[in-house]
Amino acid sequence: MLPSKTLIALQSWSGVARSTLFGTLACIVVSVTFNALFFDDLGTQALHRSIASATILPIILGLPLFGYVSLRLRGLAITNRRLGLVARTDSLTDCLNRGAFTAKVATQLAKEQKRPSGALLMIDADNFKAINDLFGHDAGDEALTIIARSIRAVLRGGDIVGRMGGEEFGVYLPGADMRSAEVIAERIRRSVNLAVFLPHGRSRPLSVSVGGAVFDQPTSFSELFHIADQRLYGAKQTGRNRVTIAHITDHPVVDLKKSA
Repeated sequence: MLPSKTLIALQSWSGVARSTLFGTLACIVVSVTFNALFFDDLGTQALHRSIASATILPIILGLPLFGYVSLRLRGLAITNRRLGLVARTDSLTDCLNRGAFTAKVATQLAKEQKRPSGALLMIDADNFKAINDLFGHDAGDEALTIIARSIRAVLRGGDIVGRMGGEEFGVYLPGADMRSAEVIAERIRRSVNLAVFLPHGRSRPLSVSVGGAVFDQPTSFSELFHIADQRLYGAKQTGRNRVTIAHITDHPVVDLKKSA
């Protein structure tokens, strides 16, 4: 199997051209060196002809061969990239799936250990079961698609969004403090409220509850998730369609669902 860096390079036409050119040049160098070392006793004229032949033949044979192989490898690289995207993406909402989202946020947290700051938001569609029961699962899928689109519409560049499963989404906000996390979470809530959802031609409002955890010290995805999930549960318990965010130092991880 080719290294991943090679496959990435071959996705572009410039990568194909470089692979073809360097492969052909390598063949020319090997061929000329071989002839110069093993046929240097043939005389100057014969040696020159031998070297000329050793230069021309790799071009005639190697150039199309390396070009063909590079094109095939380019197709393999593109297919590999597409399969990777499919494996990481939720097919309904085009967000990262749970595994990919968790892994990407965990990697980001590991990179930010020197100057850590940011927030994790957990977002859950309100009364989603009623949509499925009243209008069917196709309408439920449409609602999830609208919610995902509404979330992405108000995020900043560099923010990460994933579908955690069912009607729940996660958003990671690198570098966010308490104020900016609250502002973005509120934008998400309003964006969903304003979205147009017309199951069976009938207007039905959508809303989400948002729980969040803000940090400015080294932490883990697990800790952020538990606190954000607790805040989400609190938002659900106090009326839905609202935002509840806490700093990880103010709210240690406890199981609110068991203590309620």
